[in-house]
Amino acid sequence: MAKGMVRYWAAAKAAAGVAEEPYDAVTLAEALDAVRERHPGELVRVLRRCSFLIDGDPVGTRGHETVRLAEGGTVEVLPPFAGG
Repeated sequence: MAKGMVRYWAAAKAAAGVAEEPYDAVTLAEALDAVRERHPGELVRVLRRCSFLIDGDPVGTRGHETVRLAEGGTVEVLPPFAGG
């Protein structure tokens, strides 16, 4: 298991009620499952619309179960942004 941080932005931050929290997971799917368990409700709905960066790299369309997390890494949770 890798340990790192999940950082929430905009609507995800509001729904989680925190700006960041630790993860202890091997894959992005495992980290997100733990997030959903800790924050049932609005954050679960917000996550459906989010994109994710892992250590600054976009996840894109890759399956979350295939995205491995690094020790000391960062998962950025980015809801859709309006404007430009």
